[in-house]
Amino acid sequence: MEPSPSSTEDPPLLSQSTYTALAAIMGVFSVVGILLNLLVVVVTVRHRQHRQPLNYALVNLAMCDLGCAVFGGVPTTVANAMGYFSMGRLGCVLEGFAVGFFGIASLCTVAVIAVERYIVVCRPMGAVKFQTRHAVGGVVLSWLWSFLWNTPPLFGWGSIQLEGIKTSCAPDWYSRDAGNMSYIVLYFLLCFALPFFVILLSYCQLLRTLRQVSRLQVSKGSSTNRVELQVARMVAIMVLAFLVTWLPYAALALTVILDPSLYISPHIATVPVFLAKSSTMFNPIIYIFMNRQFRDSTVLTLLCGWNPWASAQDSSAGETTVYTLSKMHKQSNKDLEGE
Repeated sequence: MEPSPSSTEDPPLLSQSTYTALAAIMGVFSVVGILLNLLVVVVTVRHRQHRQPLNYALVNLAMCDLGCAVFGGVPTTVANAMGYFSMGRLGCVLEGFAVGFFGIASLCTVAVIAVERYIVVCRPMGAVKFQTRHAVGGVVLSWLWSFLWNTPPLFGWGSIQLEGIKTSCAPDWYSRDAGNMSYIVLYFLLCFALPFFVILLSYCQLLRTLRQVSRLQVSKGSSTNRVELQVARMVAIMVLAFLVTWLPYAALALTVILDPSLYISPHIATVPVFLAKSSTMFNPIIYIFMNRQFRDSTVLTLLCGWNPWASAQDSSAGETTVYTLSKMHKQSNKDLEGE
């Protein structure tokens, strides 16, 4: 049985005060996400030193999150404020498509970033060097992959329906129709499970490299604890943020796919939806503002060229922690080869 997105006659699932509170929460996610991701794009355009291969993927992540916030967060905020979804069937399909399109492109971009960091840090002496063409290729592939797997419901393979407390739309995880089921299974495997596997594998290898570099530097009597801790903290936060924001939604989808008869309260089902959409706010903070160079450029942009926290020592620090680590690892490999 399909829900009616335009219907206001169905009894509300929550009280109006609860809907209003949820609208306020989603409103904060959306406004902060829009402002931060716009800031990321502006800073990158204004400062040439940030136009590096990695930053192509980082800016693309900001664009994806900006799209999610505008086309997903804002309509969900309005719907919760009203207490029901008012944009009708067509609006539901378009909103579900937009959120899926920008959301999966965002996940794929995170996977591109994970692969880049694996290559730079773990394979600095390898035959493959991550260059601008690889970054651009990864960005283009992210958009094409997302477009490929989010358009089928527009043409009858799969379906988009209201989810949770009926104020946002997503792929229909519940339908047992053969066509919809085949689409949902492939969508989950290729758009959730595959990027997650790439991210997890890349960061596990990165942490392993961190430990190897740490042992080598300690055995040579050199201290790099500060760098190691910075990178380890950054990587841990990245993985944790991904797990917290997207894994609950993926787990909910997988649960429904495996056992559609299992009753999941709309109240519970709404939590993963809000967590996934909150990633638009956290991503620019974690992936970009933990970069000292980008942080300094942001301050310069906001304060019209003045950085009150700048110092001679800061200005001499020319590279991010990850690239510093890659140089350390490269030198370590040379030392090992010399031995």
